[in-house]
Amino acid sequence: MGMHFNLADLFEAVADKVPEREALVCGSNRSSFAELDAGANQMAHYLAAQGVKAGDHVGLYMYNCSEYLEAMLACFKIRAVPINVNYRYVKDELLYIFDNADMVACIHHREFIPAIAEVREAAKKLKVFISVPDQSDEDLSAVGAVDYHAAKEGQNKARDFTERCGSDYFILYTGGTTGMPKGVMWPHENVFFAAMGGGGHFSPLGACVVPEDMASRVSENPLRGIALAPLMHGASWWYACIQLLAGNTLILNHHRSFDGAAVWQIVADEKIHAIQIVGDAMAIPLLDALAENPDRWDLSNVFNVGSGGAIFSDAKQEAFKKYFPNVFITNSFGSSEGGQMGMDNGSKKTASGLGNVSRNDEMDVIIDEEGQPRRHAEIGETGIFARSGYIPMGYYNDPVKTAKTFIEVDGKRWLLTGDAAKIEDDGSITVFGRGSNCINSGGEKIFPEEVEDALKAHEGIFDALVVGVADDRWGNRVSAIIQARKGIKLDLNNVQEHCRKHIAGYKVPREIHLIDELPRAPSGKPDYKTAKAFAESGAGAVA
Repeated sequence: MGMHFNLADLFEAVADKVPEREALVCGSNRSSFAELDAGANQMAHYLAAQGVKAGDHVGLYMYNCSEYLEAMLACFKIRAVPINVNYRYVKDELLYIFDNADMVACIHHREFIPAIAEVREAAKKLKVFISVPDQSDEDLSAVGAVDYHAAKEGQNKARDFTERCGSDYFILYTGGTTGMPKGVMWPHENVFFAAMGGGGHFSPLGACVVPEDMASRVSENPLRGIALAPLMHGASWWYACIQLLAGNTLILNHHRSFDGAAVWQIVADEKIHAIQIVGDAMAIPLLDALAENPDRWDLSNVFNVGSGGAIFSDAKQEAFKKYFPNVFITNSFGSSEGGQMGMDNGSKKTASGLGNVSRNDEMDVIIDEEGQPRRHAEIGETGIFARSGYIPMGYYNDPVKTAKTFIEVDGKRWLLTGDAAKIEDDGSITVFGRGSNCINSGGEKIFPEEVEDALKAHEGIFDALVVGVADDRWGNRVSAIIQARKGIKLDLNNVQEHCRKHIAGYKVPREIHLIDELPRAPSGKPDYKTAKAFAESGAGAVA
């Protein structure tokens, strides 16, 4: 059988190259590449014996655990389609995803049995339940589940699967900031190149040209990297795959709540080199733990702090450099639909924006105005950041949203990311952030992320969101919803004076609202809709 740009094929090539090398660490569970591969083969055989076949959808409804990645690989091996289920979802979101995703099987932590029992009628095709043990004692018979390890027992550890292909796909459900989850359909080959660097992140040889190149891209000196976010999120899942396909050792954060001190203990114990976070939401508690525990841990092995999936402010990047003077900071930006679309490592060409990328045949800015033909932007114009080439197939079971997001311009298919972007004078692209959140104040366009970045540089501000509130004179005025640090009193004048040191005067918040905890969607992303309603209500306003 031929080898393809299929994630199962690629992983097996790595496992054959370095079978005895440590692949995965999660709490007390440790697996070599050979052991992870064999375990995935066993689960793949069990799923196949239960009637799961190529193209069938399998839900992964778990916290971070070794079984999550093993089950994911098992799906890939039999060409089934893994579906990430957000464990933070409550009944309405679960009802939607169980109905929308057409799952035939669900691999879940045992504690989720009551939640599954409540919504399982929405999933008419769902017949197979496999329960991963945890600290709970929920009744397996409530959904007819079988224990995960009992299911694997006695199953064949060998590979005797049918030939796969690069067009096999998986579905990444993304909550976004509004609305119900939507399933992004990613072919393996496309996500490998769009989100995983084509296997070239750790090799001087660069991205693979043919699938057989994968083994030659395996790191001779493996790194130890930790994925701190839940695997149910795209940024963490991609990072996990990047590490495994490089032959590196992947460490998972096995704690179910994010505790900075607990994370640094793992980093010290496992002698970790690279830390992958999701923006300031993780950076803040990590930095606080370092400040509160000077010299507690030996963190001398750390040389990279990377972020993806959320804003990683300049202030927090600089704070990490104070603790790790030689650290290499990487700040990737992209989306569930776009993969990794750029990276800022201190080379931003403008003070504003998330970062810059080179304009090329697969990265551009599209002007998409109602009633006008879609076109490519000219120098100086601001439009929507777009990607072509290695992009998803569309949204599962949502042709309307697919048609709005995946468009054709001059005979070529493009993905509209939703991020506002501008073509600079040198032809490069500056990416600003969600265009839908852009504030138009007196004709000036203000991107919330830029103002939030300035606010977070204030020592008394723990976190902040920025929204536009209706204004009779300016159309909209900039309003900041702020979570202050404990014991800190903030006033409008103090915050404004601070911001003027970082951003232009027209971008400075005209009002601030203090809140105990910033609102977030079940996906963990900022909930701008709730934040705006809070500001409009006048709650927490400070003069």
